[in-house]
Amino acid sequence: MAKKMRLFIPGPTPVPPQVAEAMARPLIGHRTQEFADLYRRLEEKLRKVFGTQNEVYVLTCSGTGGMEAAVANVVNPGDRVLALVTGKFGERFAELAKIYGAAVDALEFGWGNPVDVALVEARLKSQKYKAVLATHNETSTTVVNDIRAIGELTRRYGALLLVDAVSSLGGIEIEADAWGVDILVTASQKALMVPPGLAMVSVSPRAWEAINEGRAPRYYLSLPAAKKSLTKFNTPYTPAVSLFAGLDVALDMILDEGLENVYARHRIFAQATRAAVRALGLKLLAPDACASPVVTGVWAPEGMNADDLRRLLLKEYGVLLAGGQAQLKGRIFRISHMGYIDAVDLLGALGVLEIGLQKFGYPVTLGAGVAAAQAVLAGGGQDV
Repeated sequence: MAKKMRLFIPGPTPVPPQVAEAMARPLIGHRTQEFADLYRRLEEKLRKVFGTQNEVYVLTCSGTGGMEAAVANVVNPGDRVLALVTGKFGERFAELAKIYGAAVDALEFGWGNPVDVALVEARLKSQKYKAVLATHNETSTTVVNDIRAIGELTRRYGALLLVDAVSSLGGIEIEADAWGVDILVTASQKALMVPPGLAMVSVSPRAWEAINEGRAPRYYLSLPAAKKSLTKFNTPYTPAVSLFAGLDVALDMILDEGLENVYARHRIFAQATRAAVRALGLKLLAPDACASPVVTGVWAPEGMNADDLRRLLLKEYGVLLAGGQAQLKGRIFRISHMGYIDAVDLLGALGVLEIGLQKFGYPVTLGAGVAAAQAVLAGGGQDV
């Protein structure tokens, strides 16, 4: 029997059958009233998930494309920008700003640590910045950052706040307007449960003031062009029509479940996974206080290469876990519990993880991790 592929990586994530079915329907023209009606529905639903009254633009590109759109439309050459770095994707945001000519100050907090808000305030007190770049959920280090607190600071000190919510929106609470986020970026292939190919961007009135004065080159990623087209619920260039249709259904699923229920489900799965890891005697990458609700990082046992373990689980069981990036490569593995994952999926992945560890000689009592996760799931989690 051919093995089923089970994705436990933080993107792309499993696609629900009803989303796949919507994408398989006959294509519609992207300059038709039918498409305009689709985009209108999408934008209304996205505002609810973003927590914004501002327009949300759907771009046909990856999450990195959305991050580049945020930078390209706001940052002029020579602008001073503060980048808050807690992992690989915080580094990417900083790199994008440098490419567009910004004078970037990177505030590094170390991989596995969250943003220290007190240090951010000290920096904002000492230097005037055009914008602050922050990552909400840093999947490379499985750390979630306090965007609400950072937003309070950027409003107080007059900086724009640009947030990468690529791996968090739809899985972790975020309120763009209430939290003072000026540009919020996400993508389709994470908690939104759609294949890769769409980025979504919300823009505040404060950000529009900067965008309208922008001098950096921008064409395909032009937010003014996206704004102009949205007046007719269209896009400046050919959109990924099938992905729009899939996103329409995925957003219905999220909103029908209820955002608070979605967030609680992800928190419970994170608690169950962390309980299982501890029961197996393994070490977690991120402390509880800043641990991501959508992905859990685990240090490989001493003397074991995490990527060897991952290869075994994929080859023998069809379970794909994520590896470490940069300095964490081969040292950690990451278990995603994001999007279209249920309790049975999670318990199965933890069960085969136990078998894999045993095959590599790690002293595991089979069932210990699964039992710990079951206890959390049966109890409904804590503080959810």
